[in-house]
Amino acid sequence: MDGMPPQVKIVEVGPRDGLQNEAAIVPLDVKVGLIERLADAGLTAIEAGAFVSPKWVPQMADTAAVMARLPPRSGVRYAVLTPNMMGFEAAQAAGAKEVAIFAAASETFSQKNTNCSIAESFDRFAPIAEAARTAGIAVRGYVSCVLGCPYEGDIAPAQVAPVVARLSALGCYEISLGDTIGVGTPARARVMLRAARAAAGGTTLAVHFHDTYGQALANIYASLEEGVAVVDSAVAGLGGCPYAKGATGNVATEDVLYLLDGLGIATGVAMDRLLLASRFICDALGRPPASKVARALTGQTA
Repeated sequence: MDGMPPQVKIVEVGPRDGLQNEAAIVPLDVKVGLIERLADAGLTAIEAGAFVSPKWVPQMADTAAVMARLPPRSGVRYAVLTPNMMGFEAAQAAGAKEVAIFAAASETFSQKNTNCSIAESFDRFAPIAEAARTAGIAVRGYVSCVLGCPYEGDIAPAQVAPVVARLSALGCYEISLGDTIGVGTPARARVMLRAARAAAGGTTLAVHFHDTYGQALANIYASLEEGVAVVDSAVAGLGGCPYAKGATGNVATEDVLYLLDGLGIATGVAMDRLLLASRFICDALGRPPASKVARALTGQTA
């Protein structure tokens, strides 16, 4: 379609962003099995875990073990979240080729999520970016609350732009814009994206929508029309946010793929294999997928 990218990279965040809030610890074999099935489906960018304090995010305590169990695959990169230098050093030791750093467009959310101000978060990120550059490790940046915050309400594009600019200046190769509580609508998403693009200095932008109000696919469609060619999603619609009460999961990878397939946009991802990954993790968690497409194509019910 006119104005839309001919190809989109789907960034699969289910194994990290999706599973991190599960109350029961997901076994190592299940995490590895999920990631391998996602790679089998053709996904080339997969968040495999996070090197964070096990006290705060116990689900991610075995990330080094997950990385050790994943055989290298040509063209596939397993990213890990590293909020500080300790996390980066652990990621480097585990052989990570890509790390992710998280900033926020909301000052209050930054304090609640990372126990520091936005400015202080960049003080933490600077040595990570420098060390990653030296080691040849790619850095992906995330911005939370780009359209709304559970504490501050609506977030203006003018709050998003300077955070994007700083992540770009640090050398992030890609910046993911997250609607953490899922309050965005297509018109607001467009305005935010234009402000972010003006601040990005040519850095690739991605979108990361939650589906709290059922707007995620509409927002992704609007983003595609704005030229965005990278979309974050989670298999089976896994995930939420521990610091955003009431926020439902990420948009489901199956639903995003169905949309993109219908638009004739190439992804390299096979729906039948993706559904196998979806079924695998849902069986392990003992519940049906949040994905409407997965339910329709596999007969699973809510």
